[in-house]
Amino acid sequence: MRSLVACVVLAASCAGRDPAAVPRLVSPAWLADHLDDPALVLLHVGEEAGYRSAHLRGARFVAPADIAVGTDHASPLHLELPAADDLRKRLANLGISNDSRIVVYFGKDWVSPSTRVLLTLDAAGLGAHAGLLDGGMPAWQGHGGAVTDVVPPPPRPGALAPLALRPVIVDANTVLASLGKPGFAVVDARTHDFYDGTHAGGMPGHQQRAGHIAGARSLPFDSVFDDANRLRSLPELAALFARAGIRPDDTVIGYCHVGQQATAMLFAASRLGHRVLLYDGSFEDWSKNHPGYPVATEATR
Repeated sequence: MRSLVACVVLAASCAGRDPAAVPRLVSPAWLADHLDDPALVLLHVGEEAGYRSAHLRGARFVAPADIAVGTDHASPLHLELPAADDLRKRLANLGISNDSRIVVYFGKDWVSPSTRVLLTLDAAGLGAHAGLLDGGMPAWQGHGGAVTDVVPPPPRPGALAPLALRPVIVDANTVLASLGKPGFAVVDARTHDFYDGTHAGGMPGHQQRAGHIAGARSLPFDSVFDDANRLRSLPELAALFARAGIRPDDTVIGYCHVGQQATAMLFAASRLGHRVLLYDGSFEDWSKNHPGYPVATEATR
């Protein structure tokens, strides 16, 4: 793997060549300098009532149903990436164009829903033009940034070219084939009580098997952000990943309950230079549709 310094230098040089490039981790200061950029698209993630009471000027509210399929209780699998044509329409309806500079932020503490939006933008090939506001709206306000309750009119649909989805999503068979394979780490991003089988996920009457994918490492999604919901420093993240048994050169395949919490862990992994993949069906699919696939309750060491 290239050194972290080399990755940072490469990212900086690419940012210099691409006028629509956005830092992957956006600071309040950077956003303040670009708030009046006509190409800026601000996406607010959180409860709609909270958005209506306070949001950044010009921000557009984005709900899970705006960027994913399977967002109702009757869906066989929840929160799945749409097909390319469907996703293009959804993103264009948010006002996103090919030259947009997109900043995703959470209104309160919805970190993993925000990183799920970012992963969706990555899959659409817009990752270089999208970043996460570090610390969300609370960090923006702490920096002295203003908020408003004035809801902007619906955006004009963006001019977005047909999408060729990037291969960031994997299925259960790929996960199974990657278990124990050199250069790959399958990582469970749920909290420890689900990983060790103390609690089982799922809905009443549709409870999942207790435990985790046998052979998976454990790195809870909420461990990679600090108490202020800011991403931990690179040395702190490197230590967390090392303690979980994830090697610096590993491709990280993340899963959780339905494919949302894992995106927070994968966001951190990408900051360390890992290639990242999401098992979108996650443990819901593994438990429900693949009863013969291995599940364990003991920790992988």
